[in-house]
Amino acid sequence: MKTDIQIAQEANMVHIKEVAKKLDITEEELDLYGKYKAKLSDELIKRIENNKEGKLVLVTAINPTPAGEGKTTVTVGLGQALGKLNKKASIALREPSLGPCFGIKGGAAGGGYAQVVPMEDLNLHFTGDFHAITSANNLLAALLDNHIQQGNALNIDTRQVVWKRCLDMNDRSLRNIVVGLGSKMDGFVREDHFVISVASEIMAILCLANDMEDLKDKLGKIIVAYSVDGKPVTASDLKAVGAMAALLKDAIKPNMIQTLEHTPAFVHGGPFANIAHGCNSVRATKLALKLSDIVVTEAGFGADLGAEKFLDIKCRKAGISPDAIVLVATIRALKYNGGVAKADLNAENVEALKKGIVNLEKHIENLQQYGVPIVVTLNQFITDTDAELAFVQEFVENKGCDFELAQVWEKGGEGGVALAKKVIEVLENKPANFKMLYEDDLSLQDKISTIATRIYGANGVNYTPAAKKQLDKITELGYGNLPVCMAKTQYSLSDDQTKLGRPTDFDINIREVYVNAGAGFVVAITGAIMTMPGLPKVPAAEAIDVIDDKITGLF
Repeated sequence: MKTDIQIAQEANMVHIKEVAKKLDITEEELDLYGKYKAKLSDELIKRIENNKEGKLVLVTAINPTPAGEGKTTVTVGLGQALGKLNKKASIALREPSLGPCFGIKGGAAGGGYAQVVPMEDLNLHFTGDFHAITSANNLLAALLDNHIQQGNALNIDTRQVVWKRCLDMNDRSLRNIVVGLGSKMDGFVREDHFVISVASEIMAILCLANDMEDLKDKLGKIIVAYSVDGKPVTASDLKAVGAMAALLKDAIKPNMIQTLEHTPAFVHGGPFANIAHGCNSVRATKLALKLSDIVVTEAGFGADLGAEKFLDIKCRKAGISPDAIVLVATIRALKYNGGVAKADLNAENVEALKKGIVNLEKHIENLQQYGVPIVVTLNQFITDTDAELAFVQEFVENKGCDFELAQVWEKGGEGGVALAKKVIEVLENKPANFKMLYEDDLSLQDKISTIATRIYGANGVNYTPAAKKQLDKITELGYGNLPVCMAKTQYSLSDDQTKLGRPTDFDINIREVYVNAGAGFVVAITGAIMTMPGLPKVPAAEAIDVIDDKITGLF
């Protein structure tokens, strides 16, 4: 089998204007970035604003393992398969971050014969959205420090500066830094921090904004620091909004590319799901819904993170809801959860499968709380045996879910036709009765407890003294009605990444809480999760190169 990048580089791409025609988008409504990428214009968004919306299918997964799950691969393959069934379908994905591309995770374009292309462009600079977000974030940081240097008219307490700089790279050395060293002209000396760009509040804002006016309103509400008397100081107070909006003028426009089978793909925005809200932009999703009969979108990492945040944050903010949910697992990953070493996953082991399937069981139970019909799919490997597949199917159907296999990695859209037919059947015969996990008027502590106990399966929640004070302060400032974005490891339902399967008898530990007032949610940081990741011992960057004008080593 060829590598993902070999398949992508050999793809027969068509001009993006031909892809756009499938959704009745004219060439004049595209802002072209070469032959195979385009941004979608405001004129298009305005023209179709009264169109009827199509059906929305959310793809999520069990907790990620080194064995692989293939959530994005299934998302892309399902979109391709719907096209093969003559459905006016599209997919909506996040943009990949450079950090994981050069780190351990690799890119985010799908895999095998279920990919979006051009793969190298998407995984590297794409249309420059992340660079614009990084620049807007750091402009705000520069304006903040300049205001303090130039007399500090807002009486900012330099010990309570909360706005962090960002970089779209895994660089642990920047987590905690000191700025302002040198002479008096070099600024005030203070501790500062970097987060990865996908954890920046500006990324979240861009992905939740409806239009430029809404974007500017949200940018203005960003809290950058607190004054000496404890009052919030905002980006609006610093007169930073207009300049940030200018940097984001093009970035707010959704991007369109194509799958290997020329299915339209809206790829826009990219907050991480373990440290941010993990969904592509509201703008891209809504646009796709107005242009398609069926839109397949995904949420980051496992359903305990991405799906929960999609359903409780994105749906709440955007006024949308899924009509069906596809939950992805693999036999290999379930056996890994059952204690099998990665080297031994190819051998049949139904006993380990019985132990590990509890992870899938918990995700099914979690999603059933939202009232949306669920289709469980196994991203099939050639090493899966009939006995293993039959066991999972029986288990899933006994839990009240539909089941179907997916072979999209190997066969592309053709390998997803059975899954696509099952999804269509569910959309036509099983109406969703969507409800969120908690109401706005629940206290922040109760919202955190609800997620911890009902989604993660925890006994309760422990707070550090600092986190308790932060919660009290956030509530006192009037932000207690906001939803909560939990920052937690993706590898476990708990906040301890070593606890696989379905952990029991544990607490969730909250060490820090802060408000993203512009984005409109409160972030609770659990366990040892980092908002600026580090590179592994052997980074993926070591294998990436350019040979004969072709990029190699991306995956």
